[in-house]
Amino acid sequence: MSRELEEPANSNREQTVVITGASSGIGLELAKCFASEGCRLVLVARNTGALESLAAELRRECGVEIRALPADLGLPETPARIFAELQQAGVTVDVLVNNGGFGAHGNFAALPLQRQVEMAQVNVTALMHLTGLFLPGMIERRRSGVLNVASTAAFQPGPGMAVYFATKAFVLSFGEALAEELAGKELTVTTLCPGPTKSNFGKVANFRGGDELTRHAMSAEAVARYGHCAFRRGRVLAIPGLGDRLLTLVVRLTPRCLVRKLVKRGNVPRTAA
Repeated sequence: MSRELEEPANSNREQTVVITGASSGIGLELAKCFASEGCRLVLVARNTGALESLAAELRRECGVEIRALPADLGLPETPARIFAELQQAGVTVDVLVNNGGFGAHGNFAALPLQRQVEMAQVNVTALMHLTGLFLPGMIERRRSGVLNVASTAAFQPGPGMAVYFATKAFVLSFGEALAEELAGKELTVTTLCPGPTKSNFGKVANFRGGDELTRHAMSAEAVARYGHCAFRRGRVLAIPGLGDRLLTLVVRLTPRCLVRKLVKRGNVPRTAA
């Protein structure tokens, strides 16, 4: 991990942390980060087997209380069900980590529309819904906050992955706005914007040339550790990796008509319909 963002002191034991998309990749590694502090965890994902395996591992290695909550964020009723189940169990949530999400590679008109509607539901609506349910209690208790996982894709339009890039732009804008609204309330809202990361994202997105994309990518562990430290230190925006930070700066300074063409060149499928 970069020395610019060192691990904070361990002063967050006994917090309860909800993590969506916790069964693999960045979500799994974030679960390890919070468990290493002694936090109680509520792990949310569709893959029940992977979720139970991770929960057992963290109980064994960290001695923390883990609740595995299999759930599909693609269903509109899921956020309310998660909230109600935790309320009924008497669980007070201190930290919400909105990591669940996926992408789809291809031109908008060529991809199944229902898959893209589901993407917007998971990446945007469920994230906003969960935040809206849990945030009022955090404000009342004046404690901890929300860590949203976006992407460097949030900084530009994405021909070839139009809906995915647009959803991540929402996450970034929403997170920054919330952080400003909550300034002075002793709460943190951090938006983590990683670049290409070694995970199963490319496989799920059916991204052709995925090996080339992730050849020089950061590990999910490194991204998670950076995001975890940024959240604990109250950072509003966290972009791991100097190269990715420079890239987002270049994007802001480059005419958008050129940015669109450059992203399209790298994004549009070689066999696009």
